Amino acid sequence: MSAFAQRIRNEARALGFAACGFADAREDPLRAARLEQWLGEGCHGTMEWMETRLDHRRSPQGLWPQAQSVIALGMSYAPAADPLALDRVADRARISVYAQGGDYHDVVKRALKALARWIVAQDPDAGVKVFVDTAPVMEKPLGEAAGLGWQGKHTNLVSRTHGSWLFLGAIYTTLPLPADAPHADRCGSCTACQTACPTQAFPAPYRLDARRCVSYLTIEHKGPIDHEFRAALGNRIYGCDDCLAVCPWNSFAQAAAANRAFLPRAELTAPRLGDLLMLDDAGFRALFSGSPIKRIGRNRFVRNCLYAAGNSGDATLFAPVQRLLNDPDPVVADAADWALDRLISALPVP
Repeated sequence: MSAFAQRIRNEARALGFAACGFADAREDPLRAARLEQWLGEGCHGTMEWMETRLDHRRSPQGLWPQAQSVIALGMSYAPAADPLALDRVADRARISVYAQGGDYHDVVKRALKALARWIVAQDPDAGVKVFVDTAPVMEKPLGEAAGLGWQGKHTNLVSRTHGSWLFLGAIYTTLPLPADAPHADRCGSCTACQTACPTQAFPAPYRLDARRCVSYLTIEHKGPIDHEFRAALGNRIYGCDDCLAVCPWNSFAQAAAANRAFLPRAELTAPRLGDLLMLDDAGFRALFSGSPIKRIGRNRFVRNCLYAAGNSGDATLFAPVQRLLNDPDPVVADAADWALDRLISALPVP
């Protein structure tokens, strides 16, 4: 490792990153082929941007031909509480751990920009570009190539130190930095993540069909969710942690290593479904200011809450659900109708 690469690692750590590694910016033919196969099978669902910018996703140099190296970075959001604790608490909603605190887009990008500025200050000739989630960058495969961890059977990155709880970002640079060795796969014979998925979103180990994934359905999918999946959503209203939470490697993750910006907000750790069903647009925006949840909008969010209400069997939710039968948004009204039928069918027979 070069002395400068080690200095970059040290600065990254000082800026709040728990993991830092280096990868070559050239195309990896196997990685590109896997991406093309996944898209060809339609597993990306309605995420059209995955396909329209395929050439940019194939490799860092496909997006920026001048790039020589990738600095792959991870910021921990390891939770202190069990992400599955609310699994069967009828009147409460489950929000994915990553969305209970500050918006990772803002936090990680701010730190990436600070590291990029530091690099340029050390070498004014260095070209740098920073990316976190919103650009056509394959953060997970690049994180694996840079030695941060490996893509587990659930397709997410797994770190031996930080488990599955890493927000990933990348800096593309014109500097020829020494590449780290790719991380070896440590999943072994374990199938915990495959078994835990409530919607059977894994057609095979290391393959995800996003069209069946709770995170995709509750966040990316617009319109009504297919009846096939509604009951399986349970009380998950934004994202899903199940396949991550059951991974044995998370036993090594330390909540103390998490960036404080991602500490959960008290009102988002176990919110009452009845309260969430009462949200209008202004109330939704106020509650989720500074949260990644804000981007899906009130209607999609309340749609998710109605499915959870229908799965709750909680008669106290009858009134707030009934109130939404005439919601101006037809998707919300449809979800309310479904939820009301489910609640009525769950009432004890006199």
